[in-house]
Amino acid sequence: MSTQADTGTRDDTRDDAPDEEPARRGRAARRGRAGIWRPLAVALVLALAAVGVRAFTEQRRDTSPAANRALLDAQATTKAVGDVSNALVKIFSYEHGDVAATERAAAGLLEGKAAEQYRGLFAQVKTQAPAQRLSLTTRVVRAGVTRMSGGTAHLLVFLDQVSTRGGRPAGGTAAAQLAVTAHLRGGQWRIAEIRSS
Repeated sequence: MSTQADTGTRDDTRDDAPDEEPARRGRAARRGRAGIWRPLAVALVLALAAVGVRAFTEQRRDTSPAANRALLDAQATTKAVGDVSNALVKIFSYEHGDVAATERAAAGLLEGKAAEQYRGLFAQVKTQAPAQRLSLTTRVVRAGVTRMSGGTAHLLVFLDQVSTRGGRPAGGTAAAQLAVTAHLRGGQWRIAEIRSS
């Protein structure tokens, strides 16, 4: 009796062994796959973190005061203010008898969006100024560079404008405030964008 009981116990143990083996192999396989994917996941996280850190660093570098040459380079700032101020006086001043001179000046002083906008607006001036004998004189009251980086400068400019009709004043002095973006081309600052501000 006791012998059969012992044998039965041994048989139960033998029956359990084959069931545990596949489970053990499955766990080992899963550990193996996890072992492969874990380093890849860590590497991916590190790569993404590095990209994020680099983007943040570049953004900080671009917006840091040290990147703004307007704060550091007085000579470049003075040149930008002078070129842009002279350009604005030329493109926003005209005589009714020779509006073509203003148009020619603008062609050499403007580029990009500013040139396109100016051509559209000046088309009206070309027809109205001679017919109504209108003239406009523009003077820069104050100008300053707010930001300069590489070959791009952003300026804030305050203008006074006086118009005449037939040689007589046509109203008082009009004030304007402009936000200007200029690009350095061949040693000369050319206006690329003009916005009223």
